[in-house]
Amino acid sequence: MTQFTDLGLAAPLLRALEEEGYTTPTPIQAQAIPAALSGRDVLGIAQTGTGKTAAFALPILHRLANDPKRPPSGACRVLVLSPTRELASQIHESFRAYGRHIRPSTALIFGGVPENPQKRAMGKGVDILIATPGRLLDLIGQRAVRLDAIEALVLDEADQMLDRGFWPSIRRIAAMVPRQRHTMFFSATMPEDIAKLAKELMPEPVRVEVTPVSTTAERVNQRVIHVRADGKRGVLATLLKGETVGRALVFSRTKHGADRIVKQLEQDGLAAGAIHGNKSQGQRERALDAFKKGTAPILVATDIAARGIDVDGVTHVIQYDLPEVPETYVHRIGRTARAGASGEAVALVAPDEVALLRAVEKLTRQQVPAEGDIPTGPVPRAPSRQQQRGPRGGGGGRDHQSRGPSRSGSGRPAGGPPQGRRDDRAPARRAEPAGASKDRAWRNGDFRDSGR
Repeated sequence: MTQFTDLGLAAPLLRALEEEGYTTPTPIQAQAIPAALSGRDVLGIAQTGTGKTAAFALPILHRLANDPKRPPSGACRVLVLSPTRELASQIHESFRAYGRHIRPSTALIFGGVPENPQKRAMGKGVDILIATPGRLLDLIGQRAVRLDAIEALVLDEADQMLDRGFWPSIRRIAAMVPRQRHTMFFSATMPEDIAKLAKELMPEPVRVEVTPVSTTAERVNQRVIHVRADGKRGVLATLLKGETVGRALVFSRTKHGADRIVKQLEQDGLAAGAIHGNKSQGQRERALDAFKKGTAPILVATDIAARGIDVDGVTHVIQYDLPEVPETYVHRIGRTARAGASGEAVALVAPDEVALLRAVEKLTRQQVPAEGDIPTGPVPRAPSRQQQRGPRGGGGGRDHQSRGPSRSGSGRPAGGPPQGRRDDRAPARRAEPAGASKDRAWRNGDFRDSGR
């Protein structure tokens, strides 16, 4: 079996890997690192959690160790592009850990935080710049960053960049980078648009493909619980209180839904935090820090956390809402059962989500074991505000019952969503055609992390 010592990496890197406890490379590392060390461009296709960061970080650090030189003012020798702030921060931490005995200069650029510290960090130039595309273009426009000295370019989670609408930005950035460069391109999936861009950036790359996205982690015990939408809260609290939970990630489809779940969990006596696109960078960092330390061992997130957050000891991934893109299910459960551990993945499936479950099973080519039968019959009507408050005394006032929303014959507010699936987006919208949810998520910001 291949060891890191067999790959020809510089001695300081091997020392850092030994200190991290790493001896055997993952399949993506074992195939990508030798190709990258030989100077070949690399097109890597592997799902989240397979060790892609080290697959590109180690060859880059090896190159810097063997060819130390000072970068020009405002420039960088290596540019790594990431779709989210969290992933960018994690990549930055990995470079610092693996390069601790080389000590390259690094900078981190993303939105949601003040620009001036990032400008100062780039003032003297850095060896490695990790950035999200939106803030990077902002600083390039202000002439605080230049890309004419880049020797290596890395795109990580390229399919997420496509989902988040970064493709025009990526093309602009690529046009500013020298043609003579080393390029590495990593993605969990390879849609036609990504394959086309990869061909533009790399004429003849070495293609490395391991662990297809349709394959779920072998050590993850998956199960489905069929439940009414208005019963999910109780089932979630029971799961989190009744099982041996180290750290649990709970996925919500919307940002407002994530905040509501946190409030409900706190009411149920459970410490939780939320992370999504409406949170400031400080709020996101505090929530993630509390999750890592265990002071708030439940993290409720939108799909901003489906990739790029690598936290040890995540024992449970609970999908409060199933995703509308089945591949996202695989990325979500990839947050547990990492580094050889086992994990639990539980999906709470309401009747109107059964079709989404079937799409996941078709993708993964396996049936997820289910608990309970699919609920049937009408959804119970939620009490009106007047019924919740009770009758009000005094005469001569308005009929407060008339202030409630008018109801259609279906037993739901006219024009509104079914009870138990309260629309988090105000004002109320018309029913959307299939496939429109991704566009809506883009407008709401869940697919936008450019930092503007």
